[in-house]
Amino acid sequence: MRSEAIKKAVNFIENETEYHLGFLPVEQSNPRTKYLDRDFSESEEKGVRALLSVDQALLSLAEKTLNGQKFIQMSDAIYKALNSGNKIVFSGCGATGRLSILLESAYRNFFKKTQDENPEAYAKLADLSDLVFSIMTGGDYALIRSVEFFEDYQEFGKEQVKELDLGSGDLLIGITATGETTSILGTVSEAVDRGANAFLIICVEEEIPKKRLKRARQVFEKTNVTVIDMACEPMAIAGSTRMQSTTLEQLIAGAALEIALNRIIQERLGDSSLIDYKDAFKDLIDILQQKESVSAIAACIKFEEEIYRKDGLITYYADDLLLDILTDTTERSPTFSLPPFRKCDDKTSAQSLAFAKNPTLDSSSAWQKVLGRAPRCISWTYDDYIRMGVASDIASNPPQITTEELMKFTIGNESDSSRSEKTENAAILIGSDKNMPIKEFKKIAEPYKKQKILHVGTSQKQADFNIPYSAPITPLCLFDHLAVKLTMNIISTGSMVKMGKVTGNWMTSLNISNKKLIDRGVRLISELCDLNYQDACIELFTSQEMLKDSRYEGQVLSAVEYTINRIEERN
Repeated sequence: MRSEAIKKAVNFIENETEYHLGFLPVEQSNPRTKYLDRDFSESEEKGVRALLSVDQALLSLAEKTLNGQKFIQMSDAIYKALNSGNKIVFSGCGATGRLSILLESAYRNFFKKTQDENPEAYAKLADLSDLVFSIMTGGDYALIRSVEFFEDYQEFGKEQVKELDLGSGDLLIGITATGETTSILGTVSEAVDRGANAFLIICVEEEIPKKRLKRARQVFEKTNVTVIDMACEPMAIAGSTRMQSTTLEQLIAGAALEIALNRIIQERLGDSSLIDYKDAFKDLIDILQQKESVSAIAACIKFEEEIYRKDGLITYYADDLLLDILTDTTERSPTFSLPPFRKCDDKTSAQSLAFAKNPTLDSSSAWQKVLGRAPRCISWTYDDYIRMGVASDIASNPPQITTEELMKFTIGNESDSSRSEKTENAAILIGSDKNMPIKEFKKIAEPYKKQKILHVGTSQKQADFNIPYSAPITPLCLFDHLAVKLTMNIISTGSMVKMGKVTGNWMTSLNISNKKLIDRGVRLISELCDLNYQDACIELFTSQEMLKDSRYEGQVLSAVEYTINRIEERN
């Protein structure tokens, strides 16, 4: 066992140097939240303010980027592509993949709403309705259950670009916090090789990954690739790019798309909803830092912790904001080694601590609304994987990530006694001023032991937790989505900190499901256990071998957390 671990560690240290990413600022520990676990142990409010301090630090960077020439160039490129009837594709992996799906969904649902509410206006805009797409590494299935190892392969990203048939005049916008995610680089590379233009939104200075990583350099230097680099400081939770970097990327990519779309609306309808994005973002951060908001978020964290402490389950309900809730709850699994969402035909796996459902639609309709279209999943065969030249073990046992499998996650208003039969359970409705289906929620939440309402908007008398924020009206409802994203990031992080899943500001329950996460786990062990990188790597792979023991079968255990505990006991 030990010899096999040493062999794997040596291989990772010597042959996977392109995935040793400790030099990237977004992969490091943020001094603002160095004692985050202590802050939350003192009070939920203190922990919430510590997390918000890192969001606050985004303001100057957001303003600089929004005023930058490259941002203007990207928005102009989107405008040109829309006017020419060309495809615009957002490409991401993990958190940025879910962001890409969100941008496409918000765009498509804008046209659906316009068609329903103002057919005359829709007729003048209809030619634009099917021009925005998304590429999620692992396909739409990865929206709800992570397919983490897919990000290690450029060929997977390239194949997804081929399936969308990108070509001359089309535009691809890759989004990756670290600037090095292999699958996303694959989408950019394939897009420009096929004659499309590409932008790459990253949260580090361009020269850092370009200088150190061959795969980044090769793509950055391609003709027709423009890199928008934003030197973001480390995440509030070390390496957890689902937080600040994705928030910044959502603002920048969403603003660019909205500005371009607004230009066309102004030209064709003589109407638009232009706003100052930097001021609107500052207003949002300021409101979240107000006492009323902090208290509401802290109370929600405390409520969730109480449910989880009693081995309970929480089911969120949302309508227009369901995609935002699914994103946050999905990302808790790999970040904190929690049970992933369970399919409806699975009666034996552990239930996910949190799940999300729509109280107004059945699952088929809910999926259609979440995505703004039919699901776009992956059903590659053995021959497809072999053609792409990936590892034979993947080809011979390809992941089941098809549309049929995705539809087994019942996110609609069908009853699910498995989530309400536990001794401790709760249903939480999340909505805004624009959509708050309280009547439907109260009816569907009757089987749950506790029911709560989280409202992000102006005063809602029936809300148990209220964030007093009124989002500006824009085509994609960008700030409604940002407000819920920020709120849910803090709630989910806070509840996991309170549950002991974070040490300092390191996610000690990390799931090492790809090469980037292996490196992050090694660095975490190195720092917390005072080991050099090589020894920490050997200890991590030793734990991984130990956890293959049959006694752990069916359990969701973090090799990183197990390693730390094992070393502490040994010492």
